[in-house]
Amino acid sequence: MAASMVLSLDNLPSDPLLLILSFLDFRDLISCSFVSRRLNELSGHNPLWRRLCFKHWLVAESEKTQKGQTWKDLFRWYYADLGRYIDHHSILKKAWDDLKAYLTQRCPRMIESLKEGAKEEELDAIEAQIGCKLPSDYRCSYRIHNGQKLVVPGLMGSMALSNHYRSEDLLDIETAAGGFQQRKGMRQCLPLTFCFHTGLSQYLALEGTEGRVRSEIFYHCPDQMAQDPSAIDMFITGSSFTEWFTSYVHNVVTGEYPIIRDQIFRYVHDKQCVATTGDITVSVSTSFLPELSSVHPPHFFFTYRIRIEMARNALPENACQLDSRYWKITNANGNVEEVRGPGVVGEFPVMTPGKVHEYASCTTFSTTSEYMEGHYTFHRLKNKEEVFDVRIPRFHMVCPTFRESVVRSQNSVSDVSIAPFHDDNSSDTDDYDEGELRGMNLAAPAGRCPRHV
Repeated sequence: MAASMVLSLDNLPSDPLLLILSFLDFRDLISCSFVSRRLNELSGHNPLWRRLCFKHWLVAESEKTQKGQTWKDLFRWYYADLGRYIDHHSILKKAWDDLKAYLTQRCPRMIESLKEGAKEEELDAIEAQIGCKLPSDYRCSYRIHNGQKLVVPGLMGSMALSNHYRSEDLLDIETAAGGFQQRKGMRQCLPLTFCFHTGLSQYLALEGTEGRVRSEIFYHCPDQMAQDPSAIDMFITGSSFTEWFTSYVHNVVTGEYPIIRDQIFRYVHDKQCVATTGDITVSVSTSFLPELSSVHPPHFFFTYRIRIEMARNALPENACQLDSRYWKITNANGNVEEVRGPGVVGEFPVMTPGKVHEYASCTTFSTTSEYMEGHYTFHRLKNKEEVFDVRIPRFHMVCPTFRESVVRSQNSVSDVSIAPFHDDNSSDTDDYDEGELRGMNLAAPAGRCPRHV
């Protein structure tokens, strides 16, 4: 009878054991090192810690060579400094790296404005100063970059109309702490961004007070129908710092937000908002402007950017000129308004093969959403009697999620003496000029201006 074999880790080959260990996270790998001498030796295998260094700290081979450490020692070095952020660091570090790589060639001034990361003791001092704990993901991001210098254009996006300009800087932690809010209606709110021209900021809720959810990010919007100045409505822009920042970076690096003359414009383009008629393609992107909007009274301001392009392979005899526009505007209540007018923003663009004409306009409405569609009417240059329509695709404009102030929910609206607000229909504002919108081909000032809240 064959002698029975005693199965031991010492008898197993190294390769299958290393394969098993490669599926473990760093905590389990460290625990294995205390099981036996054999596992202690295998758990220190350099390739295992190389994978963990890249997974959690995004460390490149060149950095290891420069520091002259083993992968395990390098992991320990990072963990000693950033271990409390291990659940956030790789996500935020990748977002920062992607953003910098994309903007280095396109907006170098923005990259130059970034500040070095804050130190741990500096963030601790800010918490002591404001008397609130900072979210871990916020702290982690500021360990990578402590915001930016106050410059224009700002890192967090721009928007331009002929009589209105917005560009948001990402505030450094010291400046943000100086704007920390303790007043009623905005208690325990820390500004994240700031615009020199409008005074607009996005705020981070450090505590779940006054109807807010901790860590959510929002634009504040005073309730203009309430007598209490602490009645602050909120347009929500993010549920956490990580969600807010990574979604913004994604829109930038994928080209969703166009870059025009060294500025990031926060237009959103739905890939379905494209229509081709013959040789001409029309596409639309939109953007919500919180600083010109309000929840009470309901007034939501959008700008839209339209691109008209004639195919490069179009025949020269198909050259044409835009004569007029037609809009069909439908709001959330189903009310329809039809508008016709000459040209676009006071211009009558001529389209030739390969020609692109872009312009921006705006609209306001009193419901939480609306959509627009229509057509342009053109005539051929070689024969003015040959007239044809080019379809404008339907595009939707939806107000972002908002939350009403707790003051409004606690107080009856009937206590407020104010004239009722009526604005059932939106207005087409193609006659409204955008000025020189950073390189766009736009007309001189003409027509009416949008109503400014």
